[in-house]
Amino acid sequence: MNAAPADQIRLLDLQALDARLDQLAHRRENLPEHAEIQKRNADLTELRSLTVAAETQLSDTKRELVKAEQDVEQVRTRAARNQQRMDSGSVNSAKDLANLQHEVGALAKRQGDLEDVVLEIMERLESSETRVTEMTARRDDAQHSTAEAEARRDAATAEIDAEVAKVTRERETVAVVIPADLLKVYTRLRQTQNGVGAARLFQRRCEGCRVELSITDLREVRAAAPDTVLRCENCSRILIRTADSGL
Repeated sequence: MNAAPADQIRLLDLQALDARLDQLAHRRENLPEHAEIQKRNADLTELRSLTVAAETQLSDTKRELVKAEQDVEQVRTRAARNQQRMDSGSVNSAKDLANLQHEVGALAKRQGDLEDVVLEIMERLESSETRVTEMTARRDDAQHSTAEAEARRDAATAEIDAEVAKVTRERETVAVVIPADLLKVYTRLRQTQNGVGAARLFQRRCEGCRVELSITDLREVRAAAPDTVLRCENCSRILIRTADSGL
């Protein structure tokens, strides 16, 4: 294959632009914010679950307290009714009166036990409310931190995308003047040679594979016409001759 020396030199410009685009793509994909956001989202998911669990426990405790207070009120109402019957003198039978007195005593003990239960539930309710407040604050802080990390990621991504657009326009300007057949070979080599399709011959060394040319290869390079498209014998990349090739 033949191509004008100027077109071959342009391949180096194109290679530099492609390398920059590769670097930008790698940088975009590996922004530190990606890992940070992933971790923060995992933490946030856990905190949301813990907050829901705390809220559920609080709701259950509130219902339990209502039920316990209702039980106390029922016992209190029944004891008051029995006491009223005894105080009114409407109970004529000594046996019935004794039974009422026994029941009032039992209800008093029952009321005391239930009031102890109410106090225990109220303590748990206070603890549950504290837990919900704590978990809600931690969840909200985590959401805020995640949003901040996402904002930093979006800003960094926008900056990279702007540079990608700029470099892409520069690449199009260079690529459009390179012969199609030369560009095709370069593109194919980039796909198979780790993104490097053309390399400069610098001081008798291929900058693509960093291997110094043998005496025989150097002889062939010196003998080649300026428009001959050379390939590195070691890595097969297009080898571009410049004033610094050491020939």
